[in-house]
Amino acid sequence: MRYKQLGRTDVKVSALCLGSMTWGSQNTAPEAHAQIDMALDRGVNFIDTAEMYPVNPLAKETQGDTERILGDWIGASGRRQDVILATKVSGKGYMNVRDGAPITPASIDLALDASLRSLKTDYIDLYQLHWPNRGSYMFRQNWTYDASGQDSDEVLDHMIEVLQHLEKCRADGKIRHIGLSNESAWGTMRWLSIAAAQGLPRMVSVQNEYSLLCRHFDLDMAEVAHHEKVGLLAFSPLATGLLTGKYHGDITPDGSRRSHVANLGGRICDTMWPALDAYMNIAAKHDLNPAQMALAWAMNRPFMTSAIFGATDLDQLDVALGAADLTLDTTVMEDIAIAYRQFPMPF
Repeated sequence: MRYKQLGRTDVKVSALCLGSMTWGSQNTAPEAHAQIDMALDRGVNFIDTAEMYPVNPLAKETQGDTERILGDWIGASGRRQDVILATKVSGKGYMNVRDGAPITPASIDLALDASLRSLKTDYIDLYQLHWPNRGSYMFRQNWTYDASGQDSDEVLDHMIEVLQHLEKCRADGKIRHIGLSNESAWGTMRWLSIAAAQGLPRMVSVQNEYSLLCRHFDLDMAEVAHHEKVGLLAFSPLATGLLTGKYHGDITPDGSRRSHVANLGGRICDTMWPALDAYMNIAAKHDLNPAQMALAWAMNRPFMTSAIFGATDLDQLDVALGAADLTLDTTVMEDIAIAYRQFPMPF
């Protein structure tokens, strides 16, 4: 397993990060705990969760169960020091958490204290803002995204207030570092410039969607990541399972994510299937497991800090972990580049 520096900190995280959002819905607590044990045995030291998990389906009744399941493992194992732990505070509009309240100092206090209790820990290594109050172009909102209604002064005042409060949380020992999620280049740069000007905590990472099928990050955000050392924590590097090949041919295996969310968050569409075919064909041509090819490609992008993947059983986990030391040769990379030009935005 390779390890990479988290932003400008002295923290080293594994190039693969274990995602947790199926724990409590598609996975039981014992299954989740077995996943953690296997991942740590294979060199993973980074686990990502969120106060709103689990998903598939999202439900108010189960909200927070993922953190509690992870916390039970931490309490029983006594291995808190072996894990870099990341979680997130939910943002404006998600009604299952605080009736859709926006991110504010007050909501951060409620969320953070609840996460600490659930996770059975005194501190969070990386505390992330799950999405901006002003909205995001992630989750297929890029097709209609319009920032023209945003009030710049209001946004900047909010950022100052939040950073000041996060500094208090850091000083109190509740968090070590802070990060963004579902954020834009403009937003990331504003958070950084305010922190620099006022001596406040610096965002060390940004968690956005990134995969062979979703490459928004390649342009402006990649430039920000390079110059500012705010690395990408990629969620859905397997495109919610599409790049494993299990849905290839428009099939839906029993118990899969698609059996719970039919359109996979807007990823299932007519333009996606030809792109998926192209990447499946590349994997077959080069005798590669498609999931390992997709993860190895993502891990080796120049702006990547860690690729966050999930599994619903240990066999899936074993395959994903097998990508840790895989290097794709130039012929594979050339074929991927050709496919990308043919299918630049498949969903």
